[in-house]
Amino acid sequence: MNSILTYIFTNWIEFAGALLSLIYLYLSIKQKVSLWIFGFLCSALYVVVFFNGKLYADMSLQFYYLGLSVFGWFNWKRGTEETGKELPTSKTSARMWVMLSAVTLIIYFIYYIVLSKFTDSPIPKSDSLVGALSVIATWMLARKLLENWLVWIVADALCTALYFYKELYLTAILFIIYTVMAIVGYFKWKKLMKE
Repeated sequence: MNSILTYIFTNWIEFAGALLSLIYLYLSIKQKVSLWIFGFLCSALYVVVFFNGKLYADMSLQFYYLGLSVFGWFNWKRGTEETGKELPTSKTSARMWVMLSAVTLIIYFIYYIVLSKFTDSPIPKSDSLVGALSVIATWMLARKLLENWLVWIVADALCTALYFYKELYLTAILFIIYTVMAIVGYFKWKKLMKE
């Protein structure tokens, strides 16, 4: 027990980021606009965690999340204010999937070139893939597209392995929970769409 407390105190930024991330995830599944506040806060903390862990794609992703948290907040609020109801969840069209796949590949290659040429990242391929998938999934969440959860399932499962490899154990456990909850989120949003 003492070693667990020591680990938490030594890694308090990671612990706080993981805790805020769980709140963010819960609010995402419940489709509460306040999710974006917790997303902003946990992203700010994870900038430090990933910088220290030399996960530069993930670190840069946190800056993207900070900006997208502001966009998501305003997009969800605007949708609610214009209709008097929550911003509706929608499905991703086939055309949108093609566009998102192309953008994912472009982001992956940009990340990979930067990480492999200009940083000391020990795992540029997997870090780049997680970064690219996460960019797309977060954009889809901000647009309230149902299939954001499917992209998150893949990204979160990859993150779990990556964080165990980098010995970010609290974050790895968080991403096991994220993977499971992304599955839950998909089915919950799908059910709400039918209602």
